[in-house]
Amino acid sequence: MTFFRLYKILTLFRAYQLNELLPNHRSSKWLRFLLLCLFWVKPKAKEQAIGERLRQALQELGPVWIKFGQMISTRRDVLPTDIANALAKLQDQVDPFDGKRAQQMIEEALGQPIDYYFADFDQKPLASASIAQVHTAILKRSQAEVVIKVLRPDILPIIQADIRLMYFAAKQFTKRIKSGEKLHTVEIVHDYEMTLLKELDLLQEAYNTDKLRANFINSDILYIPYVYQDFCRKNILVEERIKGVPIADIEQLRQNNVNMKLLAERGVQAFFTQVFRDNFFHADMHPGNIFVDITDPNNPRYIGIDCAIVGKLTEDDQHYLAENFLAFFNRDYRKIAETYITSGWVSDSTDPIAFEMAMRNVCEPAFAKPLAEISFSQILLQLFKVARKFEMEIQPQLILLQKTLFYIEGLGRQLYPELDLWQTAKPFLEKWYEEKYSVKKILQQAWDSLPQWRTVIPELPAKINDYQRITKQMNNQLKLINEKLQQSKKHERNLYGLLALILTLCITVLIVR
Repeated sequence: MTFFRLYKILTLFRAYQLNELLPNHRSSKWLRFLLLCLFWVKPKAKEQAIGERLRQALQELGPVWIKFGQMISTRRDVLPTDIANALAKLQDQVDPFDGKRAQQMIEEALGQPIDYYFADFDQKPLASASIAQVHTAILKRSQAEVVIKVLRPDILPIIQADIRLMYFAAKQFTKRIKSGEKLHTVEIVHDYEMTLLKELDLLQEAYNTDKLRANFINSDILYIPYVYQDFCRKNILVEERIKGVPIADIEQLRQNNVNMKLLAERGVQAFFTQVFRDNFFHADMHPGNIFVDITDPNNPRYIGIDCAIVGKLTEDDQHYLAENFLAFFNRDYRKIAETYITSGWVSDSTDPIAFEMAMRNVCEPAFAKPLAEISFSQILLQLFKVARKFEMEIQPQLILLQKTLFYIEGLGRQLYPELDLWQTAKPFLEKWYEEKYSVKKILQQAWDSLPQWRTVIPELPAKINDYQRITKQMNNQLKLINEKLQQSKKHERNLYGLLALILTLCITVLIVR
């Protein structure tokens, strides 16, 4: 299946004339030659612009490639406008599968006819995405308006075939590209595979949605819809139907006099709150998953859906990430260098002064611009050059976080081009860091650990005796080993003496003769 999938990818690449997107670099020559060999493939959409051709190709390739398009569609600061606009259509304009098939899957999952639990089930999907599609209905027992999310049938084999190709490409990259191993491409593909597989488990999504909702209950920043857990299965999810304006519909937001500055700032606040306060963040915040509650245009609130992909950081990564952000905001390049070394993201043998100077050379030209014009994505791209120079290893556990930050920055700049991340993010991080590592917090943690000490303290005398006994045994073993070494050296000296004596006797005999 992998061979046929690769053939389909190459034929679509040729059909939609996507070779003009290839860089003029020697590494792409073999691919250009391979595409030329597929001379029998008929061209498609010849009259369409390159962005539309790329969108159609990704849509034909399926969920793995659609998600790739979704991710890069928000990066209007690095993509040409026509390509970004075309890829944005991937958010909610994916061809649906048959609604009768969806109804059949719901009935099989719940074990009852559709009208047993629901009224006014609409076979025409409200929205269709790369992994699943959504139908509207009314829950009979409460008369609540709900949406029913249904996985696409037979989607797993397609995903598995694409993932195998990604593994192949990642291994080739690691093998053939200098320092490719440092970029952990195989681990990144593995993490992406795990992420996609999680999206195929709607019970996991139901859990994630419930947890995010609890974290933002009664919040003015973000609203997460209610999930009807009794009706959720591995392939279907039932949740509250939300009413809001799609975040991508900027014209409608402006017509309703929405406070765009506040809305953009709240997006940044929502991101940093999830990452640092909760350490549980929505990691798929592309425009198709975000709506805006404009009930009060001066106090707009985000609505987040599709919580299948979430991220968490280790406590160490969270700590070092906060230090890095704060050091970056304060233009403290020495601190950035020290943090990268301390965290293990670069080798502890790295010269901190040279690393600091490299960071300064990358960041200072960006700071010459007004703060509102500084793009994190451009800076990150430049930092990859520093990564190659200092053998900085890409951290797979931070990939979801980086992608989410890309989304947030891209959306914020679309809503309010003058968005100043310094004004929004820096005060939040400073407050969080101060509270997290304050004396009061440390004392509170010590107090909270007292019950554990209550059970440990009575065992301390016995543990100390065990430690002393083991230490004594180790010392005796070391003493015995040392004695044997001394004896071995003594025997070695005696052997050398015997050999010398024999050699002397042999020489004497030869002389006498």
